[in-house]
Amino acid sequence: MSLDASSEAARRAQFVQAAMPAAGLFAGATWRISPAPLALGPELANELDSLGRVLFQFYRAVNLLYRRSVEGKAAPWIAELLDQGKPAELIARQRHPSFKQDLPRVIRPDVLLTESGFAISELDSVPGGIGLTHWLNQTYASLRSAELESPAGAGATPTPEVIGGATGMRDGFASIFGAAERVHIIVSEEAASYRPEMTWLADQIPGSRFQVRDSAFTDFAPGDAAYRFFELFDLGNVANSGRLFDLASEKQLRLTPPPKPIFEEKLLFALLWNRNLRDFWRQEMGEAFLHRLLRHVPRTWVLDPTPLPPNAGYPGLEITDWQQLKNLSQRDRELILKISGYSEAAWGARGVYLGSDLNTADWSVAVDQALAAWPHSPYVLQQFHRPRLVEASHYDFAAQRLEAKPGRVRLCPYYFVSGEGDLARPKLGGVLATIVPADKKIVHGMRDGILAPCSA
Repeated sequence: MSLDASSEAARRAQFVQAAMPAAGLFAGATWRISPAPLALGPELANELDSLGRVLFQFYRAVNLLYRRSVEGKAAPWIAELLDQGKPAELIARQRHPSFKQDLPRVIRPDVLLTESGFAISELDSVPGGIGLTHWLNQTYASLRSAELESPAGAGATPTPEVIGGATGMRDGFASIFGAAERVHIIVSEEAASYRPEMTWLADQIPGSRFQVRDSAFTDFAPGDAAYRFFELFDLGNVANSGRLFDLASEKQLRLTPPPKPIFEEKLLFALLWNRNLRDFWRQEMGEAFLHRLLRHVPRTWVLDPTPLPPNAGYPGLEITDWQQLKNLSQRDRELILKISGYSEAAWGARGVYLGSDLNTADWSVAVDQALAAWPHSPYVLQQFHRPRLVEASHYDFAAQRLEAKPGRVRLCPYYFVSGEGDLARPKLGGVLATIVPADKKIVHGMRDGILAPCSA
């Protein structure tokens, strides 16, 4: 690498590092800094831009499927499966008429870049990283502006323009609350590590109507809005959740995401792949949207230990009993085992097991654990699409040089849904890239990972 290129990387990385808010964005967390956004290319960028419509229509269809099952207009096993392990009070909240049409207004898929394109491993309706991604977009956009305005940079290639621009994340988040005069961002202790990024984000929105609150806050007023930054499994530790949900059900407060645990279940992808529901998905999503999802969502199964008839088997697995998972060779265990939802182990990289990465004994223990958790905490099994290697670089401040090494990438596009009823539309606010070293099999945030915005 030329001296000029190294100096340019150092300047850019130092610009990004200097822009870090004084209070940080995550409690004690650090990451490696890339001197430029991750370039996706126009084809992938365009596909991600339109993916929000597909995922939003999927959420609409999920909501309808559950309601029909509850009302006896669809198979009862669907609602029974989705309600397993949930307290009766939460199920009653989910079925309350006031929340009948309510859907999450932030949609964030986890997208893995693979050799054959990309795979959507799961959906998150209560995602972290909104404030972080806004900061990244804003910072790299400011870097680009500074380069364009500097006489010294004349003729040089500026930092690429980030997807969503400098304000796409901020404006998208603000748009989901309509004209509410006050917006309360309720962050639980379980999610406390995300409080700095949400506090910084609230301060970035013009005016003072956005405030971060803890679980003791109850000073809600009619016409307020609230963002629920806590998972529904954690209600016992969120003192104001009952008050929050009561006001929302009385239409005195605009709440998102709604108290509907169906949207926090990973087994939704197993329902997508269930052949008994294929006609429903086709009717409610349309042929094009359905096939687009099936092309990118890995095949997923629910680990229901109910015995099958001796002449039956699980489609795509060539096994007739879940115990037979233990006997698969390590090469045939390109499978992810993970808890579906409603559990403290259902977020981050906790409760996730990659079959090909475990020896037979450890894999057998994981399978037994998953089967024993039924029916209180269902597990899902999912085909593992190994992330491909991409060229990535970060600036090593200690060594004062640019390090270029291959890594594996997870993309997190953030879609914000504004508007009501049939006029509701999702819009892409930005894309966060997490790039981990090549020896890591499962991609998630870590100290030696790179976090960067994306460009087209």
